[in-house]
Amino acid sequence: MKKMNVESFNLDHTKVAAPYIRLAGTSEGEHGDVIYKYDIRFCQPNKEHMDMPALHSIEHLMAENIRNHHDRVVDLSPMGCQTGFYLSVLNDDDKNGIENVMEKTLNDVLEAKEVPACNEVQCGWAASHSLEGAKEIAQKMLADRNEWGTVFAE
Repeated sequence: MKKMNVESFNLDHTKVAAPYIRLAGTSEGEHGDVIYKYDIRFCQPNKEHMDMPALHSIEHLMAENIRNHHDRVVDLSPMGCQTGFYLSVLNDDDKNGIENVMEKTLNDVLEAKEVPACNEVQCGWAASHSLEGAKEIAQKMLADRNEWGTVFAE
């Protein structure tokens, strides 16, 4: 296949084994700072996906709570395929540390009593949320914590 500009388009999605966390790429700034982009894959591509209300809620919960555990988060973005998220952090290539941050963040999801910013003032589609669904996704990801380091099926 022709090499594509988007890193994930060059990833053979039939060979990965979700859930996992992998370093997907880096971008260096002109002053030496580096953005590390991690692929946080919750679901097996083309086999399963997160339902939109649950994905929307876990996005809100993780985006808000991850910053309590890591002070250099640039962005946490859902994948359009609804199988995971991209986490971008500044100057942090410690994958084990990122895994620990994700574990703490997902535990925050399990303890949540409400979805942050789940209203028409702070959210563009406030009617599309599911706290229960977000908790189910977090629980499933945490249950497979020992698999996060294995990206490709053997």
